[in-house]
This record gives sequence, structure tokens and C-alpha cells, in this order.
Amino acid sequence: MHRNVVTPVHLFAGAVLLATSTGGAPLTRLTVSVAQAAEEMPKDMLAAQIRTQGFACDKAVRATRDAKRSRPDHAVWVLKCSNASYRVSRAPDMAARVQPLE
Repeated sequence: MHRNVVTPVHLFAGAVLLATSTGGAPLTRLTVSVAQAAEEMPKDMLAAQIRTQGFACDKAVRATRDAKRSRPDHAVWVLKCSNASYRVSRAPDMAARVQPLE
């Protein structure tokens, strides 16, 4: 079964389509906004997900993808919150595996 899932890549593609359809909008300003949104999105999405699983994340500061631990269909992120840090492993259609870091 294939689910329709919106990912940062999908949102970026949508923003690019929107940018090309705006006609007179300055592309530089729009490109910076899209880049900022793409950068902020993973940390906010990960923070929301771990909160629903009972972990505390007062304010998401940054999320860094761990390329060494990630695999296709299994992303691993290090999420830095204002009050804690976590290693978050995500696989499709499953709860995230969350490991508090010191």
C-alpha cells in the first residue's frame, strides 16, 4: 500500500512551482525563503513527532541528518532542542526511535 506523504522535498518542489508561477516576484528573495523553510522544516517536524511520543523538546534549535547512520527508507537525525538532544531514527509508517543524548 502506498501512502501519500508530504516530505520537505515535496514542499520544496511545490514552492519552486509557485515561484515559477508568480511571474514578477523577485526570484532571489523567494529562493532565500524556500531555503530557510527547507532548513527549518526537519527540526520542527522532528520536534513535533518526538513530543507526540512523550519526549520533551521545548524549542527545536537544529536538526542534522546523520549520513553515516542513515539508509534508504531509514533516516537518522540528531535533534538539538533548547532543553535536550536526541538521536531520532525514522522509518516509513513507524513511530520514531528516539534516543536521548547527553
